[in-house]
Amino acid sequence: MRALKSLLLALLLLGLVRSAEAAEEQPNILWIIVDDMSANFSCYGETAIETPNVDRLAARGTRFSRAFVTAPVCSTCRSAFITGMYQTSIGAHHHRSGRGEEKIHLPKKIVPVPKLFQQAGYYTSVGSWPIRKGRLGKTDYNFEWDQSMYDGADWSGREQGQPFFAQIQLPGGKLRGGTLESARKFRERARRDLGSVTPLDAVELPPYYPDEPVLVEDWAAYLDSVRYTDMVVGQILDRLENEGVLEETVVFFMTDHGISHARGKQFLYDEGLHVPLVIAGQGVGIGFVRDDLVEHIDIAATSLGLAGIEIPEWMQARDILAGSYEPRDAVYAARDRCDETVDHLRSVRTKRFKYIRNFLPLRPHLQPNAYKDKKSILIALRDAHEAGRLDDVQGQLFASTRPPQELYDLENDPHEIHNLAQDPDHAGTLREMRGRLDRWMEETGDQGRSSEPKAMFESDMALYVGTLRRRKADPEHIRRVENNIELMRQWAAEGK
Repeated sequence: MRALKSLLLALLLLGLVRSAEAAEEQPNILWIIVDDMSANFSCYGETAIETPNVDRLAARGTRFSRAFVTAPVCSTCRSAFITGMYQTSIGAHHHRSGRGEEKIHLPKKIVPVPKLFQQAGYYTSVGSWPIRKGRLGKTDYNFEWDQSMYDGADWSGREQGQPFFAQIQLPGGKLRGGTLESARKFRERARRDLGSVTPLDAVELPPYYPDEPVLVEDWAAYLDSVRYTDMVVGQILDRLENEGVLEETVVFFMTDHGISHARGKQFLYDEGLHVPLVIAGQGVGIGFVRDDLVEHIDIAATSLGLAGIEIPEWMQARDILAGSYEPRDAVYAARDRCDETVDHLRSVRTKRFKYIRNFLPLRPHLQPNAYKDKKSILIALRDAHEAGRLDDVQGQLFASTRPPQELYDLENDPHEIHNLAQDPDHAGTLREMRGRLDRWMEETGDQGRSSEPKAMFESDMALYVGTLRRRKADPEHIRRVENNIELMRQWAAEGK
């Protein structure tokens, strides 16, 4: 306890946490939330590209080097950070769930963050960039919510002198699309708007991906999407400065999960969970880097704290800038059904170790998923696998079953390649990490401990397929979705 108090005092003196006096002021709060992007920014150590605007934001604020999402897919992640609650605690853990006839309702005491700001007199908005007048930006919440919690799509509609709580949603990694053709088109756009593209020979793929031309070109396009995002961040900061509100606005920059790739989005490896988090503005330490573990839901409590709004007792998020902040010793994540693909994974991560539990170990690592399987990078990976061009590490992606437990020593194995769950030298660590996860699931009321109700699954699948048909999607894609749905039913009946 004495050591913890000493740490917090040191953080306060350094400006890494907020003083009580700073909390009395009511700044504007702006969240910049980016889709499908890992921490590939130069201030995070990326060397293939430069990102001067995010770097500039980090220089005038605090950069968190160990920030993690609690869900590696957008709707579950967004349902979590907009409430400051684990998605598993509020029943929003299945991707794009509650969209059909069966609905998901928040527990009565849970109030979305924008509503809390609105009740405190803030103007609330959610938009995109450039601002589309009258059109709200991406929300994608899995529960029923009242659109009146947003006053508009942009803070320009506020009363004179009224503080704002605003979100700007950016497409991020989605800019490159899912095919090699769309990636090349985006590269041409980047060449036109940014003046250059990322050289292919600058790309360095993680060791679990093969050096295949399609993957290299896609990754270069992804890095160009990072550069494009950085450009937009600069435009947003310029707008705040031109309007004379930059100094009275706290800016949060974060992504909703990692890169959309075979081992990233939808999975519990760091490629899918580790995200950038930069906070800059009044009440925030300037030019600092924090390496303590934080969760993306913490932006909810931290924003309320900066605004001097009481943080509800029910909220699981923590105010990571408060003088009373107690640092986390572990972060947690969950992956459940994504579109038609049923899955059930949980993880706990400390600074050194990652533990993943696969509750459906008889299923393949890369289960059929129409959304991902049509991507050029997945097609290229499968072709390389069938042609025998993958080494043992890369071939793990195509294992027909999964280990029930995975344990990784992140200090010595940052790419999470060597599973130590069966290593007797790490039996004690395995027990400890398994115990941490069990306690978290119990204490947070993990609603994913039982299977998704059949009525909810069928309701969401009916809407999913119906929407594809209304939009006149590729008949082959619709057929693949329907086949996958039937396969999920079959595997469930087989106890697989």
